[in-house]
This record gives sequence, structure tokens and C-alpha cells, in this order.
Amino acid sequence: MTPATARVLNALLAQPGTPRYGMELMELTGLRSGSLYPILARLAGAGWLARQREDVDPSAAGRPVRSYYTLTPRGADAAPRALAAAAAVYWSPSDPSDPSDPTGPTGPKAPRSKDDGDGR
Repeated sequence: MTPATARVLNALLAQPGTPRYGMELMELTGLRSGSLYPILARLAGAGWLARQREDVDPSAAGRPVRSYYTLTPRGADAAPRALAAAAAVYWSPSDPSDPSDPTGPTGPKAPRSKDDGDGR
């Protein structure tokens, strides 16, 4: 698991039953859309996320239709274990910045690695 995926899962686990839309997740994780949406697609493909499009008229709403993402029961069960396993790989006791914790000492973004999928 990449640190970027860990940030997405942590954002969703903060309130597991709350549907989140893309822009909201971008703000919570600090990821750009080009990094976020492939992660959401992979998590949905693995059965960890459910995606639901809102039923609104974009003209009446004055904005595009939003897709909301919610952890499935499978995702809510598996994500904490996957985050713990990732923390064991990315974090050591000598490094106080735990990449699976989006609220760590460096703020909402976890330390970057070249494979975090963020593109920056």
C-alpha cells in the first residue's frame, strides 16, 4: 500500500458510514484528482468502496453530479489491518512520522516516497 492510499483509507475510516465525494477527499488527503481517482477506482474494484452517483439535475444544482464513496463492510473490516501492515513497512520507531496517520506531526500529508502515486 502506498502512503497516498493510506491517506485515502484514513480519511474514509475517520467516519466510515459517511459518504465522501472526490473534492472532499482531495481536501482531506491533500491528493490531486489524478492521484485520488485511480486509488478510488482500485479500492472500488477490490470491493472496499461503494460508489453512488447523486440524483440531481446538474443544471439545477449549478455543478456537476457528484459521485459519493463509502467504505463497504469488507473495506471497513480490511482497511485497518492493511493500514497496520503498511505502517509496519513504512514506519519504524526511530521515525516519528507514521505515514498511515494523516494527522501526524507533519500535518494532513504523509511523507512522500517515489511510489506514492501522487505524481508530485
